Amino acid sequence: MTLDSKIFVGLRSARKKSASASEPTGPKCQWDGCEKVGTHRAPVGPGAEGLYLLFCLEHVKEYNKGYSYTTTPSNADVARYQREATAGSRPTRGTRVSQPTEIPIPSTVRSGSARALNARKTAAQRQAQKADLQKRKLKVLEAKAFATLGLLPEATPQEIRSRYKERLKMHHPDANQGNRNSEDELRASIEAHKILKLNGFC
Repeated sequence: MTLDSKIFVGLRSARKKSASASEPTGPKCQWDGCEKVGTHRAPVGPGAEGLYLLFCLEHVKEYNKGYSYTTTPSNADVARYQREATAGSRPTRGTRVSQPTEIPIPSTVRSGSARALNARKTAAQRQAQKADLQKRKLKVLEAKAFATLGLLPEATPQEIRSRYKERLKMHHPDANQGNRNSEDELRASIEAHKILKLNGFC
């Protein structure tokens, strides 16, 4: 059997394939002046979510280069918020922020409710108890030393030192022409200051 046989002639397709059948078909590229098929989707932009444009491969690359994937501020408030967020809400330089060490007493303005009055009362009582605990519990020699210097037990270290210096100048022998009573006062002041210093009062 040869290729020129009548059997093969009968089996051959009588139609010729068209040249356009091999080219892809589909919607036209939406780029101005382009006649190619648009097979690639590109997003339209903000406010049009879910909508796409169809471009050929060459024009979809061009479109993506100029496309902004970030949304611009919709109004002035959003722009102001973004400016403030870059700097943050920091305190002004040079101001010292001190945290309160004690629980503040509730406002003294009468609100008329029994609950507010009781809160003020208990807060004042707590502070009074705290002040009582902070008072110095003096021993006999310490109380005598404060009495010798003529100071109250609540005296600060600065007050104790200044009173001690005053009494030294007052009872020094050079200032009192060698008076023996003055020397006794001087010794008592020195001893009192020594006791207070040893016990951490000054």
